[in-house]
Amino acid sequence: MTQPQQNEFIPPPECPVFEPSWEEFADPFAYINKIRPIAQKTGICKIRPPPEWQPPFACDVDRLKFTPRIQRLNELEAQTRVKLNFLDQIAKFWELQGCTLKIPHVERKILDLYQLNKLVNEEGGFDAVCRERRWTKISVKMGFAPGKAIGSHLRAHYERILYPYNLFQIGSNLPKATLTNDTKDKEYTPHDLPQRQSVQPQETCSIARRAKRMRSEVDQYMCLICGSGSAEDRLLLCDGCDDSYHIFCLIPPLHEVPKGDWRCPKCLAQECGKPPVAFGFEQAGRSYTLQAFGDMADSFKSDYFNMPVHMVPTELVEKEFWRLVSTIEEDVTVEYGADIASKEFGSGFPVRNSHFEVSPEDEHYLTSGWNLNNMPVLDASVLTHITADICGMKVPWLYVGMCFSSFCWHIEDHWSYSINYLHWGEPKTWYGAPGYAAEHLESVMKKLAPELFESQPDLLHQLVTIMNPNTLMNNGVPIYRTNQCAGEFVITFPRAYHSGFNQGFNFAEAVNFCTMDWMPIGRNCVDHYRQLSRYCVFSHDEMVCNMAFKAATMDVKLASALLEDMAVMIQDERGLREKINKLGVVQSRRVDYEALPDEERQCCKCRTTCYLSGIACSCSPNKMACLYHAQHLCSCPQSNLTLHYKFTLDELYPMLEAVKLRSESYKEWLSAVEDIVENRGATKKGLEELHSLVEQAETKAFPKISLLDQLRTVTAEADKVAAMAQQLLNGKRQTRYRSGGGKSQNQNELTVEELRSFVQQLDSLPCNIRQAPLLKDLLTRVDDFQQRSSRLLADESPGPQELQELLDVSLGLDVELPQLPLLRERLEQARWLEAVQQASSRPDSLCLDTMRRLIDQGVGLAPHSSVERAMARLQELLTVSEQWEERVLSLMDSRPYPSIDTLDAALQEVENIPAYLPNCLQLKDVVTKAKKWLNEAEMLQMGGRIPVLDSLSELVLRAEGIPVRLDLLSRLEALVGDVQSWKESAAKTFLLKNSPLSLLEVLCPRCDVGSGHQKCRSKKVKEASQLNKKASPKLESVFDVERALSESKDSASAMSALADVRQREMELLLALRASNESKPLPAETPGATSVCVCQKAPSGAMVQCELCRDVFHRDCVPTAADLEYGQAWLCPLCQRSRKPPLDRVLPLLASLQRIRVRLPEGDALRFLIERTVRWQHKVQQACTDGLLERVPTVGRLGPKISSYLPQEINGSFHTKHLSIPLQALGPELEELMVEGFLLQVTLPETEQLYRYLLYKLAPLPSHSSPSRSGTEHSEKGSPRHHKNGGSNLKKEANGQNKRIKRRKDSSDSQHSEKAKKSRKKKPKKSKERSDESKRTSSPSHTVSDHAPSDSEEDFSLCAAPWCREPEGDEVNWVQCDGNCNQWFHQVCVGLSAERAEKEDYVCISCTQPDYDRGE
Repeated sequence: MTQPQQNEFIPPPECPVFEPSWEEFADPFAYINKIRPIAQKTGICKIRPPPEWQPPFACDVDRLKFTPRIQRLNELEAQTRVKLNFLDQIAKFWELQGCTLKIPHVERKILDLYQLNKLVNEEGGFDAVCRERRWTKISVKMGFAPGKAIGSHLRAHYERILYPYNLFQIGSNLPKATLTNDTKDKEYTPHDLPQRQSVQPQETCSIARRAKRMRSEVDQYMCLICGSGSAEDRLLLCDGCDDSYHIFCLIPPLHEVPKGDWRCPKCLAQECGKPPVAFGFEQAGRSYTLQAFGDMADSFKSDYFNMPVHMVPTELVEKEFWRLVSTIEEDVTVEYGADIASKEFGSGFPVRNSHFEVSPEDEHYLTSGWNLNNMPVLDASVLTHITADICGMKVPWLYVGMCFSSFCWHIEDHWSYSINYLHWGEPKTWYGAPGYAAEHLESVMKKLAPELFESQPDLLHQLVTIMNPNTLMNNGVPIYRTNQCAGEFVITFPRAYHSGFNQGFNFAEAVNFCTMDWMPIGRNCVDHYRQLSRYCVFSHDEMVCNMAFKAATMDVKLASALLEDMAVMIQDERGLREKINKLGVVQSRRVDYEALPDEERQCCKCRTTCYLSGIACSCSPNKMACLYHAQHLCSCPQSNLTLHYKFTLDELYPMLEAVKLRSESYKEWLSAVEDIVENRGATKKGLEELHSLVEQAETKAFPKISLLDQLRTVTAEADKVAAMAQQLLNGKRQTRYRSGGGKSQNQNELTVEELRSFVQQLDSLPCNIRQAPLLKDLLTRVDDFQQRSSRLLADESPGPQELQELLDVSLGLDVELPQLPLLRERLEQARWLEAVQQASSRPDSLCLDTMRRLIDQGVGLAPHSSVERAMARLQELLTVSEQWEERVLSLMDSRPYPSIDTLDAALQEVENIPAYLPNCLQLKDVVTKAKKWLNEAEMLQMGGRIPVLDSLSELVLRAEGIPVRLDLLSRLEALVGDVQSWKESAAKTFLLKNSPLSLLEVLCPRCDVGSGHQKCRSKKVKEASQLNKKASPKLESVFDVERALSESKDSASAMSALADVRQREMELLLALRASNESKPLPAETPGATSVCVCQKAPSGAMVQCELCRDVFHRDCVPTAADLEYGQAWLCPLCQRSRKPPLDRVLPLLASLQRIRVRLPEGDALRFLIERTVRWQHKVQQACTDGLLERVPTVGRLGPKISSYLPQEINGSFHTKHLSIPLQALGPELEELMVEGFLLQVTLPETEQLYRYLLYKLAPLPSHSSPSRSGTEHSEKGSPRHHKNGGSNLKKEANGQNKRIKRRKDSSDSQHSEKAKKSRKKKPKKSKERSDESKRTSSPSHTVSDHAPSDSEEDFSLCAAPWCREPEGDEVNWVQCDGNCNQWFHQVCVGLSAERAEKEDYVCISCTQPDYDRGE
């Protein structure tokens, strides 16, 4: 640790800091009285309020404008001010001599001339020091290092500067010496302290004025030394007495006329001998607002320390402050806004009826005891009895500080307490000395700065002098310090000197207060003021009398303190009045001193404020003297003096008695309470008297001492005993309850022994209780109850009624009976056993919770053999039940699911447990469901029936909720997955892109014929529709069809339903064709006809649908633009699917047959294929019967037919694409053609049939009639026509039959070999003749004869009704693994070679026995 430098400030120790809790903080004076034993030892202390205590700042900042005091720091410190005064006298002396004082430097330090002069005088003077050679000793005392010959330098400076002044002071003649200065010496600027403290005359003294005066009066003045008037320009006139002196006659002589004022030696002695003027602060020349002062203060501090104000350490500011006040080299001036009246500008704390609006959450600060506006006038404060508002003492003062602004050493008026609160800003540094060290501090300051106290004896009362705390501590004065931050209180105790300074810009508020312990201190302060002749702020005796007037309601502790102080006051007043009476003062008069101003009732000698009495004389009516200084009033005889009094002694004694009564009534009360508490006295008091004493303490506001608490405790206990006794007697205690009889054990209930002891000890109470006799009867009844209960408990099987009756008797006995628990135990055991028996008799409702509840209840029962046996049975049953519940739960939650046999076995064991087990019941339900599911699944596949998809899907969905391993489930799920894949494949094959139709709507016959066409239909369409509705009312939509297919029992019923739909489709479509065909014909109102998808009238280029025969605008149906002659065009409503070729459709049916699941789409596909096959047979039959040959040619058509053929009709629209005229077709051909277009597969027969009819009925005009045979129309790809009018369809059919026959002949041997072979499940291969030409397409080339003449044909022909007659080097065959054992081309049944080798194949005839091949 580094040692502090010389003269470096060492901070004193810290004063105590207190942090009260909210409870302690509630009463300010109680808390201050609590901490006083600790805090008064240091004189000051700091209090930090609770963090939540943050009062709003309520000062009127806009109105606050003040004039601060000017403080020059080095003039504040006592010893520094003594030095400055001395230097000012030296400078004045030499200035009057015409010289300027410059302070020399020694060892690079300014020489302390005051210390040098003082040390030389202490050593005997200049001559003695020189004679005894003590200059080295003096240099060491001044702090210079020895051995550097500093003493000689000090002698030279003393002899040059101080020695002439000292000679002048003792009146010796000055030697001829001049003040020679070194160039390094520092010129001293006088502070002129006395001149600044008094008002100086506005007068200017200049050389010009003196020169003029010398010129005008030179004839009248002569040099007083030489007596000559010569050398007028060297004649000098004194500015003090107007005497004349030659400058060369003066000692020492002057070289020239001095500048400024000049005094002659005589005036110089008079000027330097004047006593100093009292020191005080000057007021600043300007006023500040709070904002302006803060800007100035912050600017000063930041500029001084060259850093932001908030970054300057407090330790640095403290050391710099004490350095500045101790130096004479630096003059730092600050300003301090002190003693600003809060009454004028408003307190920083909120007060009522002020400009500041207090928010609701801050209203408690208005009445807070720590609000400095409230603290002096609290009930416990003595100052509240002073009627006048004393600014700074009862009314707070405001303080606005800046860096280095200080408050000097002082004690509070009347040695009262003070409290200071820092509202905001930078800290305030405090120094304090305890009250017991006040006189020691005063003596030290007088010792160290006697010059100041000689001219100003009450210097410490003026708050203008400060002294370094280190100096005081070095002289034995205990000093303590603290830094007060914003939001903190600092309290100073009576007669505790304190001082300090501000660290920066801040705002504080302070006020005085006095507690009862201050009373004797305040009277001693008045005596002290009388000795110093100091004014009193208020009259102490007046305050005491005002307090005596309120003795009846005064705090008793305060009354005790007041009694002592008032007794001293009356005793002193009585002695003084007797003394005045002995002096001969006989006149007296009553005076109302309260009506007189304070200055008119002050003693002319000691300045004490008179109140009880005073001396006046008629010679000086405006003067008054106290009884201590009656002789100093005037020189008149004592008989002329008059005693002015406020009260007579006879009036003072009753006032004293009132205070005494208040104090002694408390003592009497105290004595009575002590007698009761300590149980003294012969007779006991009643309980009512105890209540009276408690009430008296509350009404008379007696102090809340521990004895009062004891009285309240005793009274409360007595009340409790009396209430308990009354309750025991009345049987009205609220602690009992009826639970099987009796009452609960309660800690507040008395035991029998306690009741017995209670009855015996009632006499020991400090008061009498009237219920005591009745308690004895209660004790008798309790004894009777105990005897009955003992007899009943001795019985092994007591009856429940007897137990209940005895427990009911106990309800009237509010005493803790030991037999009650045993009685309740017996009753609870019996009831529990009954509950167990009832639960066991109903196993359906005996659940686990009931068993646990019964067991929990049984655990709480007292041990008994019957209870233990029942508990064992219940516990065993609960254990078994819980184990099976957990086991069953784990079985149902296990993954993978357990088998049905495992669950069934577990269920068999569970059924023997006599309890209600939810998990086991759930297991039973699961097993039941699983068995039912398995039964349904087996029934679904029994008898060779093919399951329906809906039933299959519903079965799979139900299986998801059954936690059992179902062996058939995976197979069913695979079937459902295969069906879904098949449906996707079929949808890709049939459905158009973005088609709104479903797969079923495309595959099955149409139910909505006409729904998408024009709304206006002909009467035929309506009639056909009505007839169809009557025939099959349930098949009007695809949903009805789907439902009918799903509900059908077998394929035959499904085919029948579809046949009905197909019949309805044909009827509706033929009617629609007839209706649409009649639309374009001329009518009376042609504009009313609406056609096309746009539902507008025909116009322009039109195109006609070959199926529905409706016409469309070519612009509305873009696909019609690319049509060529011979191509059939279907409208968007009739073109429902892609119409894949039959060879792509047949594998779909084959794959569906392998899946062996019935679904509506499959039935519809099968019906579609069968319908296709039947249509092909019809076409073949039509060719065979010559129906096509009977179609008339164009030349044979009548005029009605030919009128339809022109391209323009009525000039409104025209059709370039020709259609087959319906009038030329017979019903059979039209139905055949319509059904061909309705088929959702692409067949070559359909195209060729259409072209054949089109060429015959609507040929192109440029072509010749079809009379030639063998001529092909290669340009349009039209079919051939023959002379005989028949088409080549018939020839191609005959040729096909021949090819089939040839093929059979050529392959007889091959098939014969196959017939001999055993029929295996592998495909067979046969080579066909490669030279056979490719077959041409004909309507009947896929139809095979299913009735061969012999058995060999079974192997030569494919058994598929839709055989495609494949050709090539190798043709793959497959044999049915079903019942028929027929052979099929692999390509005809949609099988690949690899698949045929790996899988079994069953034909559609074997999978569906009711399948009709259309034979």
